[in-house]
Amino acid sequence: MTRTNVLLLMTDQQRADSVGCFGSPVVETPNLDWLASQGTIFTQAYTPSPSCIPARAALLTGQKPWNTGILGMGRGQGPMGVGFAHTLPGELAKAGYHTQGVGKMHFYPQRTLNGFHHTVLDESGREEDPGFVSDYRKWFQRHKDGDYDITDHGIGWNSWMARPYHAPEHLHPTNWTVNESIEFLKRRDPAKPFFLKTSFARPHSPYDAPAYYFDLYANGGKAIPAPYKGEWASMHDDPEEAARPDAWRGVRSDEEIRRARAGYYGSITHIDHQIGRLLTYMQKIGELDRTLIVFVSDHGDMLGDHNLWRKTYAYDGSARVPLIVRPPRAWGKPARAVVDTPAVLQDLMPTVLDFLGLPIPDTVDGISLKPLMEGKSVGREYIHGEHSTCYSEEQEMQYMTDGKRKYVWLPRIGREQLFDISRDFREERDLSADGDWREELDVWRKRLVAELEPRGAGLTDGGRLVSQAGKPFLVSPRYRERLEASPYKWMS
Repeated sequence: MTRTNVLLLMTDQQRADSVGCFGSPVVETPNLDWLASQGTIFTQAYTPSPSCIPARAALLTGQKPWNTGILGMGRGQGPMGVGFAHTLPGELAKAGYHTQGVGKMHFYPQRTLNGFHHTVLDESGREEDPGFVSDYRKWFQRHKDGDYDITDHGIGWNSWMARPYHAPEHLHPTNWTVNESIEFLKRRDPAKPFFLKTSFARPHSPYDAPAYYFDLYANGGKAIPAPYKGEWASMHDDPEEAARPDAWRGVRSDEEIRRARAGYYGSITHIDHQIGRLLTYMQKIGELDRTLIVFVSDHGDMLGDHNLWRKTYAYDGSARVPLIVRPPRAWGKPARAVVDTPAVLQDLMPTVLDFLGLPIPDTVDGISLKPLMEGKSVGREYIHGEHSTCYSEEQEMQYMTDGKRKYVWLPRIGREQLFDISRDFREERDLSADGDWREELDVWRKRLVAELEPRGAGLTDGGRLVSQAGKPFLVSPRYRERLEASPYKWMS
């Protein structure tokens, strides 16, 4: 058996432009930049569904959201559940790997393994199973030095507000996640290669970076970029929603946005330093150079772009993610250091299996990215993503992109958008009403029809897209199939 280990480093809600090697002039990520210098950066990597559960299900299974049955969060989607035929940790476990998940898994039931041998969990504030308390919360309670809890700073799990972490830095969940990853490496079965998923709960809000990292951006003289504001962004100028401390849209003050970004960027640099600590330990025990390392996030964060916060949107702040793949050092550097062919999260399972010479299950929808790293073509023209209604019917969406153009359909308000992201990466100018772009708009519309027509779900009719206004929420039949086959009552 190959001795190649696999380390999957995953952040939560990290946008692609918040990493130095992806072009950020502000955010310091020296360890990620170093990994990228030895591997391949995928500049046009996207999430197939920009919120936690559907994105993570796609990565776990190699399937598109329609086939996992999870098209979003809420409104008939329910939790992730169980019953997937094949998962990445499950396939590696069958191949003789010792598999461990550390941090945020977002599974339900929360202690289900979905192919892992073991998980050690930080599920932020989620306590969905009767009696469930996360491993991180138990550890925090044992090690704190006062009468306070994990979010006594007063900032919610989806808030735009920000402030420095309220407890000593060593108690932060980012540190704990690396502590537990190192502990696994100390206690793993040394006779087997390992698959370790180190899954951070940040930079997802609360934007509560430890004081050193918060001050690095808030008070360190760094030029925090202003949010992008499209000509069309006034559709999200919602004063009533904006007044909420966890608003999903609306105008906030320049200072509030700057503070949010300082906390968010500080969380990313904090994560990067802790990743460096993990890599240093792996080097010390002689495992770093024989480990395939993948760094990715599940989705991004709008951070005030276009008067939007959080995720679920087709715009790059929400939908484009950082993706770095670094082969074991003994294999040499990939032929291509930068790939601009579109990639999507369901590609990661076949990519890892391909690198290891393991069979790829026929349930997998994604493609291996290994040929792209070797300078070959894979014949992919574009990728598709979607999200069902969550915050409001207005934000349900379908999108397609080839990394140069992006087409967006908002089915419940009957609106299309087209962006030339090769020239307008800020997505500030919607070209859908521009006559010069009518033919290209029609090309993208037909592509989306071709993607959705086989579902027979009422999204198309005779080659047209059909408005979903007033219709029941879209639910994939795959979701119901897994529910009925499951011994758990994980969907009401």
